[in-house]
Amino acid sequence: MPLQLYNTRTRRAERFQPRREGQISIYVCGLTPSAQAHLGHARSFLFFDLLRRYLAFSGYRVTYVQNVTDIDDRSIEAAHRLGVSWREIVAGYYAEFKRSMARLGVREPDQEPYATDFIPQIRETISALIERGYAYVASDGIYYRVGKFAGYGLLSNRNIAELEAGARIEIDEAKEEALDFALWKFAKPGEPHWPFEPYGDGRPGWHIECSAMSHALLDPEGTGFDIHGGGADLIFPHHENEIAQSEPLMARPPMANFWLHGGLLLFDNRKMSKSLGNFEPLSDVLDRHDPQAIRLLFLRTGYGKVMNFTEEAMAGAVATLERLRRDYRALHAAASGADGRVTEGGALTARVVEALDDDMNTAAALREVLAAASAPLDGDARERLSELRTLLSLLGLEPDERWLAAPVERPLPEDLARALRHEIGEPWLDGVEDARAALDRVINERLAARANKDWSRSDRLRDALARCGIDIKDGKEGSTWSVVR
Repeated sequence: MPLQLYNTRTRRAERFQPRREGQISIYVCGLTPSAQAHLGHARSFLFFDLLRRYLAFSGYRVTYVQNVTDIDDRSIEAAHRLGVSWREIVAGYYAEFKRSMARLGVREPDQEPYATDFIPQIRETISALIERGYAYVASDGIYYRVGKFAGYGLLSNRNIAELEAGARIEIDEAKEEALDFALWKFAKPGEPHWPFEPYGDGRPGWHIECSAMSHALLDPEGTGFDIHGGGADLIFPHHENEIAQSEPLMARPPMANFWLHGGLLLFDNRKMSKSLGNFEPLSDVLDRHDPQAIRLLFLRTGYGKVMNFTEEAMAGAVATLERLRRDYRALHAAASGADGRVTEGGALTARVVEALDDDMNTAAALREVLAAASAPLDGDARERLSELRTLLSLLGLEPDERWLAAPVERPLPEDLARALRHEIGEPWLDGVEDARAALDRVINERLAARANKDWSRSDRLRDALARCGIDIKDGKEGSTWSVVR
């Protein structure tokens, strides 16, 4: 099956075909480093890292551009508050973000343009929009005239009349209509600014940078590029505004053939917010959890779906990763003299490719890899190891020294009894507070289920234990457990 991807603009899965044979161009909206990155950012960039890996794995030459919004209201405000340069604010937060991406195994973009390095291209784009009647000069800046673009609202599937009814004009804005948005903000005292003759010194609005940079780096001819991506929170207004700015100036729209968006990430069923007290910097999360376990956790959920992050789910991902590493060690030992060569791939590779061709179904691809890693060996261990190593790398789970090191014995988690009661929710665990007593009861219940050939219940209890950081291994001599959290 050819690669199918869900296109936000058409709201359906479509066969992916590059504009140029063998080449793919991708533009992904990157970070605005005016504050610390969080796990929601990581989810989005991990998906596009995987997509890029898979397209390269499939034989395409990929050009991947991810911008940096290095000038915005929040970075200016933070600089004023702390008495430092806005560039210092951006540099500090972005360096921390880059370290986190490296820890997660996210590959460097081919190009990483900063908005302030493209001021000439931004001015040129704005001037062209003014000349064609899509933009106008007001007392406080230059605005885009939304009503002139007939396709406004198509990406986000929103009716422009409803958008107008729900919009409002801020007191300090001089725009014509409520939906119009700033392309250029005239300079205010104490703010960074650049010249723009004949209109006036100022700085770019948020959306215009991506139109100017994607055109300059991926589409100088104005005929579009292959994939534009970002988080679902960018669909409106950011990506909607990018289309409105870009397509009136193009020789042959659309701006991008495919629009891909990663789903939102919730934390215990709530949106992350400092006001809710559930905000945690990405760097802190990576200090608490194995970065590869975080990647594995995200692989379990479709990239476009809303995902709920919990510590219990994270514990399950840790357990799964440890089990995968153990199976990999066993296979490596069986191969002993593995030569490290990469095979063209066999039936396992074909099944993983089939899963990823289905709108990047990472959950199905991961299941295939996990099953193959633990399956009885019925052929050349070197071939199995080589194929598995290739597919692990494709998923961004490159085996490192930890994959071959003996596991460290860990004590039972202090909150194990509570976690098991939460995960299983059955009365025979009520009142059990001791971690080992709770574990023994669950294991005994599972043994009884297996004795009765109630495999469904056995699997549910095994999965509950995994989510709580306990790995169960069934073998000919019985079942054994280990702590992996």
